[in-house]
Amino acid sequence: MDNVRFDKTKKVGILGIIGNLFLLFIKGIIGVTTHSQAMIADSFNSAGDIFASIMTFIGNKISSVPNDADHNFGHGKAEYIFSMFIGVSMIMVAFKLLYDSIRTIIFGSNLIFSYTLIIVCIITIIIKLALFLYSNSVAKKVDNVLLRANVSDHRNDCIITTFTLISTLLSIKGWYLFDSIVGTGISLWIGYTGIKIFMESYNVLMDISVDENTKNLILTIANNYKEIKKVINIYSSPVGYKYMIFITIGVDGNMTTFKSHSLADSLEKSVSKLNNVYNTIVHVEPM
Repeated sequence: MDNVRFDKTKKVGILGIIGNLFLLFIKGIIGVTTHSQAMIADSFNSAGDIFASIMTFIGNKISSVPNDADHNFGHGKAEYIFSMFIGVSMIMVAFKLLYDSIRTIIFGSNLIFSYTLIIVCIITIIIKLALFLYSNSVAKKVDNVLLRANVSDHRNDCIITTFTLISTLLSIKGWYLFDSIVGTGISLWIGYTGIKIFMESYNVLMDISVDENTKNLILTIANNYKEIKKVINIYSSPVGYKYMIFITIGVDGNMTTFKSHSLADSLEKSVSKLNNVYNTIVHVEPM
């Protein structure tokens, strides 16, 4: 399952690099020649997308390396380290674009209308929609924070470029201000997405606990064992996209060591079958 997961994520990263390189080239040239702030902002967004796709490819490759003597739980957290890089880069790009767009609103726009702008927008929407549909279909099958970041990115780009297209059409009527306003909106959207990706990665790297639904499932599994008098505590630590689970249970103080160990082994195997659990360690306390 892990090999399939990594292979599918790698393919999404490679397709993202190819598609975004093409879009960066055409949007950058047209944006500069027509002085469209929205298109320039959109081209910067494509540059960020290329970086995100590269980070997806590298992060996915490193995280696919199995555990070894120096990394007992594997290299899964590489996904979150590289997704944090994606978040930081998006925030930096957002600040630059926000500054340029506000400056254009204050001092005026030099947008030169061109039907090429419309064609580029339509091409971008088609390519990004195709990337979104493919990435989303993969994301439904495998869980990967880098993959989720790419899905959100492709979806957001479809929305962003649609507004760029609207601003371009409005410029025919001489409504150039909307172009700068769209550029501002794009920068804020990029910043918001970057912060969201950064915080998700930060929480995992800071060992955020497993979600409440999984905790309740673990409690349900434990309560099915009549020998367990009490679940004293449940601790967890993220290992890539899965969690190490540490459970302390209370049992009859007269239970033999052999029986208590057999009980712990059985509970460990049951909990470890959950999709987002990497491994389980059970500690037994006499009561």
